[in-house]
Amino acid sequence: MTRNVWLLGAAGFTLLSGVAASAQSTAPDALTSLASPVADDIAASYATYHLQPIWTGTGINEAAVAQLVAILQKAPFDGFAEGPQLAAQVQAAAAQARSGDPGALTAAERVFSTAWVRYVQTIKRPTTGMIYAYPVLKPQGSSASQILLTASAAPSLQAYLANTANVNPIYSQLRDAAWAEAQASGNLTPDPRLLANLDRVRSIPANGRFLVVDAGSSTLTLYENGQQLDSMKVITGTKELPTPMIASVMYYITYNPYWHAPDHLVRKTIAPNVLKLGLKYFKSHGYKVIDDWSENPTVIDPTTIDWKAAAAGTLHLKIQQGPGPLNSMGILKFPFPNPEDIYLHDTPDHSKFALADRNLSNGCVRVEDAKRLGRWLLGSDPVAPGTDAEMRVQLPKGTPIYLTYITAQVRDGKVSYLPDAYGWDKAAPTQFASSYQAAGN
Repeated sequence: MTRNVWLLGAAGFTLLSGVAASAQSTAPDALTSLASPVADDIAASYATYHLQPIWTGTGINEAAVAQLVAILQKAPFDGFAEGPQLAAQVQAAAAQARSGDPGALTAAERVFSTAWVRYVQTIKRPTTGMIYAYPVLKPQGSSASQILLTASAAPSLQAYLANTANVNPIYSQLRDAAWAEAQASGNLTPDPRLLANLDRVRSIPANGRFLVVDAGSSTLTLYENGQQLDSMKVITGTKELPTPMIASVMYYITYNPYWHAPDHLVRKTIAPNVLKLGLKYFKSHGYKVIDDWSENPTVIDPTTIDWKAAAAGTLHLKIQQGPGPLNSMGILKFPFPNPEDIYLHDTPDHSKFALADRNLSNGCVRVEDAKRLGRWLLGSDPVAPGTDAEMRVQLPKGTPIYLTYITAQVRDGKVSYLPDAYGWDKAAPTQFASSYQAAGN
């Protein structure tokens, strides 16, 4: 087969329409899937990069095509409803191409590539409602040329298809268990809750070193080489102030952190206690009233404050708590860039980790064992370099962190669902409130 056959541009598809016409009348039109913007991208990719046949180099790669069909048939469980239709088109194109006719092989090559590109672009969509601190943390490799070049360079096309479709271990376990149940029951309509969960876990990497905070189960999991290494309980946000979905990178940890009291706690707890117990209470807890949240704020004399107005909510104060045994941040804080000022931190109150429902914070994440987390991040025991407040120590390497919300889980091969505390199984979050700023706990 000459290279010229493979360099047909988008207009060249018209010349192949007669190939599809020769298919059986009961089969889907093998070239229907090419009538889309994706088809133009695929034609351009083959022409620009002089791609040799990926699927039909020495005849049809039967094993790879069979796997493509299997992936597309269960694609509704990836949120790609067109999958079965494209699977039928792939089968029809393959049947035509087995005649060995060069035009049919050319048509089949494009049908296979178009179906695969459309599927991959679906599973590589960014997670709805997730905040990506850096664009590189979004699922990568979703352009038609990237997908085709990767497929063309794969040592094993079959292995490449399987690895790409699996996305990551959490994703594949959920989807495959749901698919197996669907096949057993005959109900091939995916549960919307499953699709919502798969969308939320899609951004988690397949391998590497990273940590995942799951507000659905209030659990933090550490990963090495894509495999679960350790986990611990965490306390995450309430329904009113949910822990947002964030993908970011942690670069340093903070010893002896300050705590910035959120406005509603100033109103409901701190100001009423000052009125009841006096400024002795205020000073014993290491509180200061400051003029702003900068690193070097001006301290305001608490005797000049109208504490009745603060308790009534008509006066809004910025209150900072210094390091100490009562500090709500504990001894360690784990910040990472994000616009909602969300971070992980230690806590002096460990009693709440025994609760089954741990959606109790103001959005930030309290960790059960801050020293263990610090040891994993640093590669050594976390020891404060001094007693000063807000002492930052850089990590040996930036560590990706993913905050998500998983209510689906696999038990004994079956998919079950946790209570949907945030209501995100019904509607994905679109934005988060500015009330996170300085929420702190």
